[in-house]
Amino acid sequence: MSDHHGHGAGVAVRPARQELAGLCRTITEARWFALTVFGVIVANAALLGLETYSGLVADGQRWLRLAEHTCLAAFTVEIILRLAAHADRPRDFFRDPWNLFDLAVVLCAFLPVVRENTTVLRLLRLARVLRTARFLPQLRVVLVAIARSLPGALSFLLVGALLLYVYAMVGWVFFSRHDPEHYGSIGRAVLTLFLLMTLDGIGDAVQAGLEISRWSLLYYASYVLLASFVLVNVLIGVVITSLDEARELEQEPQLPGSPARSAPEDAQPLLERITAARRALDELERDLVQAETPRAREAGRMVPAPGEHP
Repeated sequence: MSDHHGHGAGVAVRPARQELAGLCRTITEARWFALTVFGVIVANAALLGLETYSGLVADGQRWLRLAEHTCLAAFTVEIILRLAAHADRPRDFFRDPWNLFDLAVVLCAFLPVVRENTTVLRLLRLARVLRTARFLPQLRVVLVAIARSLPGALSFLLVGALLLYVYAMVGWVFFSRHDPEHYGSIGRAVLTLFLLMTLDGIGDAVQAGLEISRWSLLYYASYVLLASFVLVNVLIGVVITSLDEARELEQEPQLPGSPARSAPEDAQPLLERITAARRALDELERDLVQAETPRAREAGRMVPAPGEHP
């Protein structure tokens, strides 16, 4: 009796959870909900900018604080609704990196250490501005591309650092006596070459180098060719590749349990033909079963029972 009662209670709880998830999912997927949250994010960014004016802070500190608490309450309600929308499948909520980011941003605002530290709190409020990527697909693709390009960018930084160090040592050997202001130490040489990577002041550097030695032209020409053209193009290639990968990820099907994307218009006729073929196969199988049933009965009648003579 207890098992039956427990099973019935479980069956009753599950539809209630699905009903809650369906209701909250309807709200969170509505266009007005996305526009409202986007407006709150923009308002939060505007408030953060207004707080940089000391005069406005002194005159309207009370209203600014009230507006900040209102934005925090709106973000809290939003994340609760998103959590409730995944009540029937909670794992799917935590599989989405944007959901984890939103949850971390909202929860950190309630931590005692964060609330007492004004600098950390302002940085946290600034992080809310990045949430606009959830509602702007193109911006979301760019941010994902930047994140995916970090490993390649790290390799680029290592190669660039090695190139800077080698050319800085060569510059210190040849130019330290005549130009100690720019090549007097390894640190100054690295700083000089790093600024020259943007081609800013390269003319003055080449002119000063020619006064020391004609071979300085080969030094600067090879450095500009490797640092400003080859390495920069490699970095651009890494970012473009990551951007293509991010677009492919954005076009992939959604997680199981989430609403499926509509099929392309070109695939609709093919899907209709497949559906019609499946129905025809089901009807044919049903007719075969119905036709085989009378034959099996007649064959059963013709077979003599055990102990009987034919």
